[in-house]
Amino acid sequence: MITVLITGITGQVGSQLADYILENTDYDVVGMMRWQEPLDNLYHLTDRINKKDRISLYYADLNDAMSITRMIDEIRPDYISHLAAQSYPQTSFNIPIETLQTNIIGTANLLEAIRQVRPESQYDPVVHICSSSEVYGRAPTGVTLKEDTPLHGASPYSISKIGTDYLGRFYGEAYNMKTFMTRMGTHTGPRRSDVFFESTVAKQIALIERGYQEPVIYVGNLDCTRTFQDCRDAVRAYWLLMNADVAPGEYFNIAGEEAFKLTEIVDMLLSKTNRRHVIRIETDPTRLRPIDADYQMFDNTKIRNTIDWKPEIPVRQTLLDLLNHWRDQISKGKIPLNR
Repeated sequence: MITVLITGITGQVGSQLADYILENTDYDVVGMMRWQEPLDNLYHLTDRINKKDRISLYYADLNDAMSITRMIDEIRPDYISHLAAQSYPQTSFNIPIETLQTNIIGTANLLEAIRQVRPESQYDPVVHICSSSEVYGRAPTGVTLKEDTPLHGASPYSISKIGTDYLGRFYGEAYNMKTFMTRMGTHTGPRRSDVFFESTVAKQIALIERGYQEPVIYVGNLDCTRTFQDCRDAVRAYWLLMNADVAPGEYFNIAGEEAFKLTEIVDMLLSKTNRRHVIRIETDPTRLRPIDADYQMFDNTKIRNTIDWKPEIPVRQTLLDLLNHWRDQISKGKIPLNR
């Protein structure tokens, strides 16, 4: 049986990639997670996990090289999608060393484990390394970001993802490992963590609707322009790339093709609530970054020339699905932290 290993399966992207593979293939999924990691994004799959119905979990930690090597040696997955990371840019300013350790050394531990297993058994998996559009950092306003645009880190997180990106490329070029990297633009939708801008705005609207928060939405820097795409579109691109003829060490942008000012995203979310006329917006200094990527617009030409893919879910629908996700969580008594 063909097996797909997903590191970071408990996150939004990992859980939605698992959903896509289970729904569209007959392959088995193994999800790597740390012991006692929250399972909120996997509860819809726990019955299948308990029954070992094409999906199982494996406990390991990117920072424990021995556990990673043991996992690769035992499972020998045919496909690996490496999504696990410290993935919050704002948080990375507070924990820069942990961010760099997890994202760079953790990725090196995974790639080195694959390299060490390969010579003994001709093991040759397809390895997807999730980088980030944050690697481009502070691009000049009006510049469309292509894969050959110079990288410019604007946070410890983005610097760690530059390292991740280069590691994947190195192992592909030096050892002919079937690696490829994706630099995904802002992605969102149901299960998006509330540490990200559009999700915390949606969460706060849902809290206000239920009377858990005063009618004020607290935000950081709104003077930014971003492309937005639905995570469910992005994981489809991941899977198509994993099954395409991709040269070792290649790298691709995956992004929405419409750019929005963050104020427009706030307005779109507010248009979905009957409390919009009483809600006001306030800047919270604790949500501001020391440095920000003010403008991001991407060129998807390379990926669209490689696979038959384009974003399909409209941003307005994605934002409504995100807001309804938070409404559902809060209606069940799952009151999130105010962050």
